[in-house]
Amino acid sequence: MTEIPLEHVHVAPDDADAASAVFVLHGRGADEEDLLPVAESLPDDLHVISLRAPDPLQGGYTWYELDLSGGGLHESQPHAAEFRRSLDLVAESVAAATDAYGLDAERVGLFGFSQGAITSLALLLENPATYDWVVGLHGYLPDSHADLAPDGIEGKPVFVGAGTGDRVIPDSRSEAAADRLAEVGADVTYETYATGHGIGREELADVVAFVEARLE
Repeated sequence: MTEIPLEHVHVAPDDADAASAVFVLHGRGADEEDLLPVAESLPDDLHVISLRAPDPLQGGYTWYELDLSGGGLHESQPHAAEFRRSLDLVAESVAAATDAYGLDAERVGLFGFSQGAITSLALLLENPATYDWVVGLHGYLPDSHADLAPDGIEGKPVFVGAGTGDRVIPDSRSEAAADRLAEVGADVTYETYATGHGIGREELADVVAFVEARLE
């Protein structure tokens, strides 16, 4: 089996012939098990590969440290060098797992929450051809990628979710990400929910419907 750079959990579908997949990226301080209950709500014919961020943090893991020089948590950005490393590790892990688990490279989705959403949206803009669809919940588009307008982004399905009571990543940052993605041509669904920094039932139901539509 091809070596996969990041530690991960792979949940295979019951259908041995199924080859569609979703790569799941958790938030800061969590781990590869954190979003599995959410992923279990997604269509049964998906391979779920939940990746672990590379750096330990408070009993969990983080994709990068925060650059707070812009004015505190609500204006934070990813630490540039650590973010670059994680982007590369995720991209390498997606490629390796696609080979190792016999996945259809044209039917690979990304599902990220918080730091995982920020990482997912950045990866989409770096290489839109790699991902069939992307879900980014309670995240934002980092400054390092905000000006990218890559070929292949046109019509790419993207779901961006935000919480109106989110005190970690304000919904205004998620809305700005959705607006920019739409501006460069992605097919963006943007929804807000009366929640804080977490995934509620209504948000999950909308995400499931979005993913089901992508797989039809």
